[in-house]
Amino acid sequence: MRSTESIIGDSAALAQALEHISRLALINRPVLVLGERGTGKELAAERLHFLSGRWDAPLVKVNCAAMAESLLESELFGHETGAFTGATRAHRGRFERADGGTLFLDEVGTMSPRLQEKLLRLVEYGEFERLGGHQTLQVDVRVVAATNADLRAMAEDGSFRHDLLDRLSFDVVHLPALRQRPEDIPLLARHFAVQMSAELGWDLFPGFTDEALATLNGHHWPGNIRELKNAVERSLHRWDDPAEAVGSIAIDPFRSPFAEPAAPGAAGAVPATAAETAASQPDLDFAGRLARIEKQLLEEALAENGHNQRRTADALGLSYDQLRGMVRKHGLGGRRRSNKP
Repeated sequence: MRSTESIIGDSAALAQALEHISRLALINRPVLVLGERGTGKELAAERLHFLSGRWDAPLVKVNCAAMAESLLESELFGHETGAFTGATRAHRGRFERADGGTLFLDEVGTMSPRLQEKLLRLVEYGEFERLGGHQTLQVDVRVVAATNADLRAMAEDGSFRHDLLDRLSFDVVHLPALRQRPEDIPLLARHFAVQMSAELGWDLFPGFTDEALATLNGHHWPGNIRELKNAVERSLHRWDDPAEAVGSIAIDPFRSPFAEPAAPGAAGAVPATAAETAASQPDLDFAGRLARIEKQLLEEALAENGHNQRRTADALGLSYDQLRGMVRKHGLGGRRRSNKP
C-alpha cells in the first residue's frame, strides 16, 4: 500500500537525492539508503519501488530492530509446521510475500551474523529455506536496506559482513539532514501545520509569526523531519487563538515551566530579566523603561502558559479583560478568538 506521506521540499540537496533515487529505480539492483533518524528513509524506499517496473507488485517492509532474532528469521524466511513450539501451521515469510516486488529492510545493521548469512544467500541467488524446512525456495525480490549506522565501520570490527555490505550497496542513497536543507523548513512546517489545523477543527491555518519562523529556522533539528512535525503539531495544540498567527514554537516538551533560573553567569543561564533588559536601554525615560518591563513580563508569562491567555491572566493575578487590554497595548496579538464552532 502506498504511504499517505510524501517527500516535501525544494532545496538543491533534496533534489539531488531524489534524482539519484529516480535513476536507481529503473534498474533491478539492491540499494542502501543512509540517513539520520527522521530523514525519510522509508519514503525513499517507497519512491524506489513505485518508480520501478515493480510498482504493481508488493512492497513489503520490515523493521529489523523491532524483532528478536528468532521472530525476525521466521518473519523474513517463514517457517514450516512444527518448526518450533507453537508453530501449528506453515507460515509464508515476507520474502515470499514480496515475490516480484520489493522488500524494505529498515535498521539492517541490527541483524545478527547468522541472519546476515541467510540474507546474503538470498540477495546473491534468490534462494532460501523456511525455518524448519528442507525445500529450497526461489523468489525474485529487490532488496532496499536502510540504516543510520556506519556499516563500513561495523564491517571493519566484524559486526557486519563485508560481503553482504558489498551486495547491498550496488549504490548508496544519502538523504540530507534537515539542517542541510534549511530552506525546506518553512515549507515542511506549514505542511504539518495545515494538517494539524484540520485535525483541531480550525477553519484554516493562520500562519506563523516572524518570531515563530525564526525559532523554527534557528533550531538544529537533531531528530530531523520527525522532530519538526512533532514540534509544529505540539505548538498548534498549545496555541490558544486560532484566529491569530502562531507565535510560539514548543520545541522541547520536557522543559518544565517551573524550572528555577540558573545563577547569573552559570552555564545555560536564562536570559536577562525584564528589569535588567530595561536597565540596559539608557535612552529610555522612566515611562519607557516601565513599558519595556511590562511588555517583557507579558511575553514571558504568555510563553510559560503556552499563549493561553486565560491561564496567563490567572498566573499574573489579572482579569481576562485586563490581560487582553495589555496584550493589545503592546501589540502582542489583540484579536479575540473566533466564536465559530
